[in-house]
Amino acid sequence: MRLRVPSVPRLSSAPRIASLPPLALAGGALTVSIGGLYVAGLLVAGGDIDAGTTVRGVDIGGLSRAEAVRKLEDRLGPAASRELTVTVGERKGTVDPRQVGITFNYEKTVDHAARTHAADPFTVIGGLFRSGGAVEPVVDVDEDKAHAALGKLAKSLDQKVRDGAVTFADGEVRQVSPRGGYALDTDAALAPLRTAFLSGKADSVTALPARETKPEVTAAEVRRAVREFAQPAMSAPVRLAAAGERFTIDPDVLGEYLTMRPDGAGKLTPKLDAKGLRAAPAVAEPLSDLPAEPRNATLGLDGGEVVAVDDARPGVLVTDKALGKAVLPLLTKSGITARTGEVAARVTQPQVTAENAARLGLTEKMSSFTVKFEPAPYRTKNIGRAAELINGSVVMPDQTWSFNRTVGERTEANGFTEGIMILNDEFTKAPGGGVSAVATTMFNAMFFAGVKPVEYGAHSFYIERYPEGREATVAWGSLDLRFKNDSGNAIYIQADATDTSVTITFLGTRKYDEIESVTGPRENVKQPEEKVSTDEKCVPQTPLEGFDVKVERVFYADGREVKREPFRTHYTPRDEIVCE
Repeated sequence: MRLRVPSVPRLSSAPRIASLPPLALAGGALTVSIGGLYVAGLLVAGGDIDAGTTVRGVDIGGLSRAEAVRKLEDRLGPAASRELTVTVGERKGTVDPRQVGITFNYEKTVDHAARTHAADPFTVIGGLFRSGGAVEPVVDVDEDKAHAALGKLAKSLDQKVRDGAVTFADGEVRQVSPRGGYALDTDAALAPLRTAFLSGKADSVTALPARETKPEVTAAEVRRAVREFAQPAMSAPVRLAAAGERFTIDPDVLGEYLTMRPDGAGKLTPKLDAKGLRAAPAVAEPLSDLPAEPRNATLGLDGGEVVAVDDARPGVLVTDKALGKAVLPLLTKSGITARTGEVAARVTQPQVTAENAARLGLTEKMSSFTVKFEPAPYRTKNIGRAAELINGSVVMPDQTWSFNRTVGERTEANGFTEGIMILNDEFTKAPGGGVSAVATTMFNAMFFAGVKPVEYGAHSFYIERYPEGREATVAWGSLDLRFKNDSGNAIYIQADATDTSVTITFLGTRKYDEIESVTGPRENVKQPEEKVSTDEKCVPQTPLEGFDVKVERVFYADGREVKREPFRTHYTPRDEIVCE
């Protein structure tokens, strides 16, 4: 049975209703539709992250945050520890991202990928009409750690600039090619490393920013230096002459002391180590035949007249500078004749020659004195060595002669040995023991020559073999024996020693007819004491009284006394020393 609904008659007089918005027309039906979509959005979304969301190809859509973090750690972890291949200039190396503090931040990445849940229906319903898509991972950078690691990387990959160079070895020329330098810019390197890490490309090579330094000496300059100097320098020996001595220097010897160095403008210039070359056997041996120091004529006495036993010899000195000045210009020449030169020598003339001895006033014996001593090996050596160093000394008018300056320090290297000497009023062992015998002999030769004493000192206690009040000792660095030549003419000193005596003679021109010594009586006599010593260097000592004494030097001229000079000496008692 069909139910029919009677039609309603249309009233033409009723007013027309205007069209309304759909929501208004929907009325209560709209509320039902939105509520359904909201519930559907919640049901469809399920997890925290939109469906279809990926991070570097890893799908995390529909997962909770915790699940997404774990999945990213598992899938992206190996890639995060993969070393990055880098270059600095021409050098290649690898960087572990973890060591430079570059890591994925999985939590922040997931936060970024997750859609925010809110009570707002529009946010929830929007999830029904979108998918997550690709999300870039978040990268953390520990800058302090990065700069420290990049500093270490720079040490291994930086390349120092190398200038072109020319060297010499075994008489041959060797070239060094120039090379640019690179220094990693650690501040600017962090950004490209982060980009390379984020790209995830296993086979990529990242060029890190570097500061480049170009060599000052170029390859073209090296070729010029070889062509114009180095090859000619090694092409043949050079032949030299110095004060009549001839010698040859081969290329292998020259090369040892020859270099080419940049001049500051990128040009290589030759440098010769003239000092080293002067000491090389090929040069030093032939030049050793030249007397470096002048030698005075050796004078002696023939009756009462001074004569030259042998003539003087000038000193010839070849300096390092003169050698270098002679060698360097020859190195660019070709042929035996062109590579031959003369070395300028510095010639020093002697003070005394056979010809000028008389003009200097070296005409007669002024004085001579001898001291005898008990023979002992140390005395023979030390006294003989001191006499050798003094013999032939020339003291010009108004000059001052010094024992310490002439003899030098009494060391083994200077030819002396350990002996017995007085120290702190006791006999003891020390280098140069016995030299006081030479000092006493010199003091007496000076005394009777009539020249002026400048510095002198007696022994602390009296020694029987010396004339009392007329003796001297010396000590290096504290006590010297010096006199001034006030005779008006030069003085030549002869010194000769045997195993038991030493003699010193002054040759010159006597200013006085005679010099006499007058010794006064001993005064202020004091008796010695007895002492016991356990010192390892103890020397037994016999007792002797101490006293004061005055010696007068009396000058005679034209048969009469013209003046007197007093010399006063104080001697302490020489205590008896018993060694235990």
